[in-house]
This record gives sequence, structure tokens and C-alpha cells, in this order.
Amino acid sequence: MDRIPVDETLLRNISLLSASSPQERRMVPRGTGSFPSVKGLEESMSLIKAIVFPDFFDSRRNNREIRSCYIGVNLEKLYSVLSQEIKRALRFDNTLEEDEVYCEACRLTLKFIDELPEIKRLLFTDVEAMYNNDPAVDNYAEVILCYPVVQSMVNYRTAHALLKLGVPVIPRVISELAHSATGIDINPGAEIGEYFAIDHGTGVVIGETSIIGNHVTIYQGVTLGAKNFTLDSNGHPVNIPRHPIIEDNVTIYANATILGRITVGRDSVIGGNIWLTQSVPAGSRVLQSRTPEPAGEMKY
Repeated sequence: MDRIPVDETLLRNISLLSASSPQERRMVPRGTGSFPSVKGLEESMSLIKAIVFPDFFDSRRNNREIRSCYIGVNLEKLYSVLSQEIKRALRFDNTLEEDEVYCEACRLTLKFIDELPEIKRLLFTDVEAMYNNDPAVDNYAEVILCYPVVQSMVNYRTAHALLKLGVPVIPRVISELAHSATGIDINPGAEIGEYFAIDHGTGVVIGETSIIGNHVTIYQGVTLGAKNFTLDSNGHPVNIPRHPIIEDNVTIYANATILGRITVGRDSVIGGNIWLTQSVPAGSRVLQSRTPEPAGEMKY
């Protein structure tokens, strides 16, 4: 039997796989260096949860007399880990010199840390909203420990703050970490107000240019999506506002699909399995029903 040409096959394919195709060269980032580490960003999110909810996600003893000590340890570690990941992201997205990249990464990390008290405040409003909207929960601690909306919103509010600071790449990675874990897909570019509740959550999609007001509750399978895309001269979608605006005190029930740059007026209720592509005024009730609707309700 002829000798199996292992070396020849490996060497030939090493050469082929090492060569960059025109398509690959178009996809390579402008800078050089390592990509942001998913593991490093997972560690950052674990630290943020332990900082924001110190009585729940820190393995050390729950002792309020010393909690400032372990919050301080976690905050210092977060600065170290996150600044390294931001540095990696910046090296791929601009032409700064290495020392400039380091300084900018440190500056952005400190700016983000300045945002943490507000992120914490917003997250506790989300916990309260979930508690107030679900009779199945007995206490706030159960929401924090068990409900997927908490992980989704920790990641979303972190990613949104980083995006606002101009940090590249990392906000999308952080959002996708929560998406993979919970089935809730929130683009970091979406604007979401206080007291936001997602019940169950699986299959929820919130697009990049969505605007959501205060005291909004949505259920599983809800999509806030784009109806269509505007294309540039090269046929590439243009990033313009294309997702819904949901005003204050709106409830959207399971599997409703709301598409396009339309407005759902405050105090409205959107029923389950509704397909909505036109704006509705404040106080609307958009329902599916085979029975006559009371005055003021819309039948779909």
C-alpha cells in the first residue's frame, strides 16, 4: 500500500488556508492586534452584576459593613479587565498610535465606571417593574436571582452606555452574550426608559433604533422590527430610524409584531399575535377578537 501523503496534504492546505482571499481582506479590521476577548467580556459582565447587585452575585459573605470593600475590589478588577478589552477594540477601529490607544481606553473605561451608579438605578427600576407586573413572583430577590430579564437588562444597559461612549464592537458582543443565554435580543442602540419589564422573554427582538418609554411591559415573542430598508447607491442598507417608538405605560402581549418607524401612543395595549405597521394614538387597544369590540378598540 502506498504511504498516505499526510505531510503533503497538510502542507498544501496550510498554504491555501493561510492565503487571504479578496473577500477576506475586505472583512479584516483596519487596525492590528487581538480581537476583544469574549472570555474577558464575560468576566466584565460578571463583575458588573456583582457590583450592581452585591448581595446576590458576589460569593463573599453578605455583610453590609464590609460590602464597600469587596465592591472596591470588583471595581478595580473591572477597570483592569474592561480597559484591556476596550484597548483591543480601539486598535481595530482607528489609526491611533499605541500610546494613544492606551490612554483612550483608560479614559473610556473611567467614563463608563462613572455611568455605573445610573445603570444601577435603572436596573433596580426594571426589577421593581417586573415584580409589580408578575403575580407569580414572591419578592424582589426572586426577580434578581431567577428572571432572564435581569441578565438581559444588565447586558443591555451596559452595552448601551458603552455604545454612547463610542466604544466599538464590544457593545454588540455584550448584547449577544445575553441573547445567547436568555433568547432575548436587544440591540444596544435601542433607547429604553425606566421601569421596563419583559415577562418570560424568549424570542423578544428589539431593533437598533427602537425607542421605548417608561413603564413599558412586553411579553415573550414580541418583535419591534423594521418594515423595510432604504438602500444606498451600492445596494447596502442605510442606517436610519426604522424601528417603532413605544410611548409610556404601554403593554404589548405575546408574539405581537410591530414594524417600521411608527408610534404606539402612551397607555395603549397591543394584544397577542397582532401584526402592526401603522401608528396608533394614546389609549388604544389593538386586539384580535371574533366578538364585537367595545368603543375605542381596534380589531385586527
